[in-house]
Amino acid sequence: MSKIQGMSFFDRYLSIWVAACIIAGIALGKLLPVIPETLGKFEYANVSIPIAILIWIMIFPMMLKIDFASVANAVKMPKGLTVTLTVNWLIKPFTMFGIAWLFFYVIFKAIIPPDLAKEYLAGAVLLGAAPCTAMVFVWSHLTKGDPSYTLVQVAVNDLIILIAFIPIVTLLLGISGIAIPWNTLILSVVLFVVIPLVLAMITRRSIIRHKGQEYFDKIFIKKFTGTTIIGLLLTLIIIFSFQGDKILQSPLNIALIAVPLILQTFLIFYIAYFWAEKWKLPHCIAAPAALIGASNFFELSVAVAIVLFGLNSGATLVTVVGVLVEVPVMLTLVKIANKTSYKFEGN
Repeated sequence: MSKIQGMSFFDRYLSIWVAACIIAGIALGKLLPVIPETLGKFEYANVSIPIAILIWIMIFPMMLKIDFASVANAVKMPKGLTVTLTVNWLIKPFTMFGIAWLFFYVIFKAIIPPDLAKEYLAGAVLLGAAPCTAMVFVWSHLTKGDPSYTLVQVAVNDLIILIAFIPIVTLLLGISGIAIPWNTLILSVVLFVVIPLVLAMITRRSIIRHKGQEYFDKIFIKKFTGTTIIGLLLTLIIIFSFQGDKILQSPLNIALIAVPLILQTFLIFYIAYFWAEKWKLPHCIAAPAALIGASNFFELSVAVAIVLFGLNSGATLVTVVGVLVEVPVMLTLVKIANKTSYKFEGN
């Protein structure tokens, strides 16, 4: 009972708020399409500036908690990085391909035409080959993850994307001459990692220098209580307002695409989470390690799908569905991680 009483109002009823925001977003897109149309104009390199701002609001409080002197120490604990990198790059792209192929070519064969199945498979592979960059900080925050270690995990993943994304997609899809939209990749990393990180570092040092560590820990940080959740809910409204028409026009296709994507997300989470538990990693490292692989760098996936297959292609639709299902599914995994934290050492 005391644990429930200690939760914030938003945290306690988060599932209800998420469902309400999804419905509100779809209704907004249908009833007042001028709003998402206007917001959609503020976009560069397939990155939505309004959503970028909301992501800043979500991840800035976590960035503030990063003790930059401890980042170097995080590198000295390689087990968490080993779990993250192995699952992200040696398991996830291939299980995504296998699960998507099974559903689009076998289980849903009578419903999905072969040509469309091929495009759907391509979109799924693009999602599977791009682990998350920005929202990981939110999931880590919600599971009380180690912010310094999460930063290292994300930074290493971003570096590997530059090297591994093209070869993996080429191998699985047999498509040659793939060009990474560098402007999307670089802009995403700058917007979602570099800028909030630098601002947080400057803010943290300034507050501690003038007010002291105790003031920073007990007063200043608490001013941002609820900020992450509010930013998350507003992001949901915008995302679903952008895609409201697609959801209402082809709900069956959306549902068919969502099934393998959701199964893949749960599978990857449990592989990494179980491995981390058996390796006796602390929960503050295990939870973010599992959540990074489970979520996707959808800005990059959407951009590549548009370049390779076109705006109205099945591949692009799959990457968009990836955006739609990710937040509700990841919140479920966050809840699972929090409820099972007692299985890990130190909890």
